[in-house]
Amino acid sequence: MSIRFTAKARRGLVALTVAAGLAVGAAGCGGGGGDEKKAEHSSSASKGSGSGPSAQEGKSDAPLAELKGPNGLDLKITSAKKDAGGFVTIQGELKNDGSDTAVLSSQLTGNETEIMKNGQSFGGATLVDSKGRKRYYVLRDTDGRPLTTTGVQDVKAGETVPVFMQFPAPPADTSEVTFQLPTFSSGNIKISG
Repeated sequence: MSIRFTAKARRGLVALTVAAGLAVGAAGCGGGGGDEKKAEHSSSASKGSGSGPSAQEGKSDAPLAELKGPNGLDLKITSAKKDAGGFVTIQGELKNDGSDTAVLSSQLTGNETEIMKNGQSFGGATLVDSKGRKRYYVLRDTDGRPLTTTGVQDVKAGETVPVFMQFPAPPADTSEVTFQLPTFSSGNIKISG
């Protein structure tokens, strides 16, 4: 992978994060004249919608996949989105359903020297395209750091930790892949976007 390609990916990820932060900030700063009626109408509309999540929450009740791991760990994949830059970002929640603190295995980092020297991560994750007979590994930046959640050493009992991993996108005609993470069961997920 070329340095220029990886640098473009990193800039795109930063720009996306900044844009999302600005959008959330702008939405939260609204106010002024005739907004009281809009707010009243909006809140009364959501009262009648029951206990389901609103469109603003952005999460569905059912995860794309649920992977069981050791020591009561449970990884729920909540989204798998392909972006225009040719990447797939997987987001999820790692929860400890056990009664004791679960120490994460170093196997999650994978066995590539470049990734291992950057500490605990989810760099061992892969996407498998059975149709195209390809395996996609977690992307790395120009310094060899994996584009995943890093630094999570353990998860306390009952605690949930948000996680992400970024991969190269499979071909446009591939919408379903198998997500694999060492020490966890594997699961099929659909890629959106």
